Amino acid sequence: MISLVPANLNDLERQAEQAGLTLPIEQTGIWAEYQKTVDGRRPWGAYIIEQDGEAIAFISLIDFETHGYHYLRSVHGPSWVAKPSPELEHQVRQALVDEVRRKDKNIVFLRIDLWDDEGTVPVLSTVPYNETVVIDVTGGDDEIISRMKKRGRRDVRKSLRECTADCSDETELATKDFSQYYELMVETGKRDGFTPAPAQDYTDMLVALGPKHCRLFAARDGGRVTSWSIVTINGTHAVRYYASMHTDAMRSHVTDKLLYNECCILGKQGITEYDLMGIGNDFAPSLKGLNVFKTKFTEDITPVAPGRDVPIKKGFYRALTMLQSVRRSLRHKENSGR
Repeated sequence: MISLVPANLNDLERQAEQAGLTLPIEQTGIWAEYQKTVDGRRPWGAYIIEQDGEAIAFISLIDFETHGYHYLRSVHGPSWVAKPSPELEHQVRQALVDEVRRKDKNIVFLRIDLWDDEGTVPVLSTVPYNETVVIDVTGGDDEIISRMKKRGRRDVRKSLRECTADCSDETELATKDFSQYYELMVETGKRDGFTPAPAQDYTDMLVALGPKHCRLFAARDGGRVTSWSIVTINGTHAVRYYASMHTDAMRSHVTDKLLYNECCILGKQGITEYDLMGIGNDFAPSLKGLNVFKTKFTEDITPVAPGRDVPIKKGFYRALTMLQSVRRSLRHKENSGR
């Protein structure tokens, strides 16, 4: 029998730890506090998911209000003690739907991460992924480089010999003045076809999560920032959340040097796993451009449960889908006419 036990986030983290699980940062109290600082978001509820009285998964949900409606998002949630069977995952998903319908009549849909897609639909927005690269950063600098693919070892060693950039943790500096980092993010967005969030969003993330849970690493050449990344940390797990670079940074191997330095610094601080946050494939074709860079740092590809939408108000959700289709069609016509 599946049951959802309401919990505060301290209890959620403590019971997950007792079950041998370190929660993703998005499932923790510090993340919920950060989300409170973002307009249109608020923590909605957290649950210990039990089967016959034994904890099998954990989930924290954030209420997103956008365009006049509400939906619930749980990044990397449910977080499972062990990968579920499709049948067990379906039972848990239905229990969550029933709980939302009982508790809050305003919610249009759930966006949660699921291994099995039966009874769900592709997300309305954002780019979910079902594979990522996780680098083992244990054992010291030489061990880290030895576990890379041949191409990764070659590029990192070349960067250490030839790249003149200095790489370091610039969290404190970025918290005080983010302007130079944001200029580079804007340049990256123009080159790669995305619109960055407002500069304050990145600063708010650094401040709200604090240096224990969020860092900014940067590479500088001649005093100029040429590449940087924001990294989240929870327990022994780190995630490369954002990254930005000058166009010439790839050719001069600045990005290789920066990422390798991040691995070494994090490993020395007790981190064991460094997640590069998603690669492309047929499920996520728009991310394929990241693969050449990311996959050279490890021999292994790690499967993950991708985000899926679970409609609660099905009629409303169909209307949102139709509206999105119309908007995409109009954008396509505009782009075709240029």
